[in-house]
Amino acid sequence: MRSFKAAIDIIGINPFVFVPDSILESIFKEAGKDKGHIPIRGTINGQTFKQTLVRYDGHWRLYINTTMLKHSPKRIGETIAVVIEFDPSDRTIEAHPKLIKALEDSPDAKKVFDSLPASKQKEIIRYISALKTEASIDRNVTRAIHFLLGQGRFIGRDHP
Repeated sequence: MRSFKAAIDIIGINPFVFVPDSILESIFKEAGKDKGHIPIRGTINGQTFKQTLVRYDGHWRLYINTTMLKHSPKRIGETIAVVIEFDPSDRTIEAHPKLIKALEDSPDAKKVFDSLPASKQKEIIRYISALKTEASIDRNVTRAIHFLLGQGRFIGRDHP
């Protein structure tokens, strides 16, 4: 694990910190890549988190969401203690069986789903997988299929 302190900055509405180059280099070496999303884990001010390092606008950033740090958008300029390391664990989220069945039952929706970028597919899968009740799963699987068929919004998005 590697430690550093950094001031929270913001780009748009997204709080983040820059990760020092020396730490980035060692994470790249462990990850075996220096492109794309790089999964990491660690702590912020002692609170554990899992996140992804991303390169945006020429710089690698660790985005700080409110799950990682309470009230993070209101803490711009605050210096935080960060400990990070590459996270080799499998982060695959399996699609809920009801979503799989609904896509099988609607070839048109499945065709649209399969044409989405992997990040948007994951967003739909992650959202439905996080739901707790059967009623909310059923309701949101139906909404997802309608969204894919161009019949409404889903997770804050218009038809793909």
